[in-house]
Amino acid sequence: MLPYAPSSVAIARQRLSAELQAAGLVSSAVDDVVLVLSELLSNALRHAHPLPSGKLRVAWSCSESHVEVQVSDGGAATEPRAGCLTLSSLGGRGLSIVDYVAERWGVRHEDRQTTVWARITASWESKNGTGPHTAEHPPGAAGRTETRGNR
Repeated sequence: MLPYAPSSVAIARQRLSAELQAAGLVSSAVDDVVLVLSELLSNALRHAHPLPSGKLRVAWSCSESHVEVQVSDGGAATEPRAGCLTLSSLGGRGLSIVDYVAERWGVRHEDRQTTVWARITASWESKNGTGPHTAEHPPGAAGRTETRGNR
């Protein structure tokens, strides 16, 4: 749980980056995952309401083939979606970036809460030939899933 404040983006980036590096994710994949989480969290701060607690829930989980990040908020008047942009657009690129970098992303709704998730392909450093290392944080609430991006 993080405060509904812009400073939470830096906190989440630092925690996620440190944990993924310690778990053995290759640095280029760490950069991709951190970028996607930053975009999801920034989007929630800009467009959505906080959870009833006044905070946002940020979570991530790792598997051998991907890292999934999730940001849960109190919902908004509009559905999160990647927009059609022009070269002169001043904003609105966040979910387009997520759509480009992530393998898949989508939105779940449950109990006055919206969770936007993204799955990013993972490449792990091998440590003593044992294969990938995993780290987990509690996943967001389950519910109706709408896949937005799929490469």
